[in-house]
Amino acid sequence: MASWLKERTLVERLIVLGIANLLLIACSQVRIPLPFTPVPITGQTFGVLLLGALLGSRYGTAVVIAYVFEGAIGLPVFAGWKGGLAVLLGPTGGYIFGFIFASLLVSWLIERGWSRRFDLTLIALLLGNVVIYAFGLPWLAFFVGWHQVLQLGLLPFLFGDLLKLVAVASVLYKLRN
Repeated sequence: MASWLKERTLVERLIVLGIANLLLIACSQVRIPLPFTPVPITGQTFGVLLLGALLGSRYGTAVVIAYVFEGAIGLPVFAGWKGGLAVLLGPTGGYIFGFIFASLLVSWLIERGWSRRFDLTLIALLLGNVVIYAFGLPWLAFFVGWHQVLQLGLLPFLFGDLLKLVAVASVLYKLRN
């Protein structure tokens, strides 16, 4: 998928990566706070998985790493226009770190042909989402306890995540055909 980007000049690539970074920041601001959990519903997973799949393992992961770094140094790029180490060390920090590895996995799978069929694309995206939860849930458990982590960090988000995965897979499928 990302071979088109490798054929561009350095300036063109930097422009695309800058726009991708802005898109991820914009997706992060799609935020619905839930009163019973410190984890909001956001568009971040949509942006992370889409950009990983579109830009490939090198560029997609670089955009996500840049996003995490920008937030770490205090730029207000995370959900709710937040930034700083307090966010990364707070209840949602594990999910944010998981974005890097999710983007890497999804892009790696897409580069190996998992975008040829809609169902395989959906599975690749689902695996990326699992990676986000694999980082996010244990970290969240430090704040809410293991007895509540599924109720506060997973179950309320499954349906929305499924919708986001189908949306990303649909975009990728449309671009491929």
